[in-house]
Amino acid sequence: MCAGDSAVVIEFGDSIDMKINARVQQLRRYIENSHLYGIVELVPTYRSLAIYFDPLAVGDIGLFFEKLKSMAQRTKGEVSKGGLVIVIPVCYGGEFGPDMENVASHTGISEEEIIRRHTAPDYYCYMLGFTPGFSYLGGMDESLATPRLKEPRKVIPAGSVGIAGKQTGIYPIDSPGGWQLIGRTPLRLFDPQGEQPFLIDAGMWVRFKGIGKEEYDEIASEVASRTYKPEILQKSGDVA
Repeated sequence: MCAGDSAVVIEFGDSIDMKINARVQQLRRYIENSHLYGIVELVPTYRSLAIYFDPLAVGDIGLFFEKLKSMAQRTKGEVSKGGLVIVIPVCYGGEFGPDMENVASHTGISEEEIIRRHTAPDYYCYMLGFTPGFSYLGGMDESLATPRLKEPRKVIPAGSVGIAGKQTGIYPIDSPGGWQLIGRTPLRLFDPQGEQPFLIDAGMWVRFKGIGKEEYDEIASEVASRTYKPEILQKSGDVA
């Protein structure tokens, strides 16, 4: 499907599904590795891939579209259990999790158990959106599901970890929002001055790790001095 004269969107379905997203990520990798001339940017979503290109650099647009179509047809909905896992340290509750009591009251689960359940699974990042680096994560324990705040906050601090319905996510920059905040990470998810602006990318896995205030401050200091190295694992658990 064309989206103007310099973009095309290839859709694989109409639902949030790991098999559909696997095809999106596979097509993205095919294009990245193909070195097709004229590609400007690739933007994956839950179910589609937007391909932005320079029409003047592409040349034969018909041939260009045929190559994209061929690569899309080669994709398969095979969900890999492997992949990169980034560990996100989070200080839960207290000043960093002002809505922890709301979640506990709504779910009937103790704060300690909320933390245990929230840090238990690995979360799959389907896509980035809303604000730069905001990751849409799948895999939260549904027992933690809690409605959004009735009145959104005007400013939520960067790094805040929240719950909205059956979703969980991290605010990468200071921004308005209505998610129930249960903690905060000292990591910088969006750094426009960094070698890689986004800490989390679509197709990666996220693992939350509970930390105390002292460790939070130590990591925050290292992040500020650009000496902190995020813990990156393989899905098998081996360091990448």
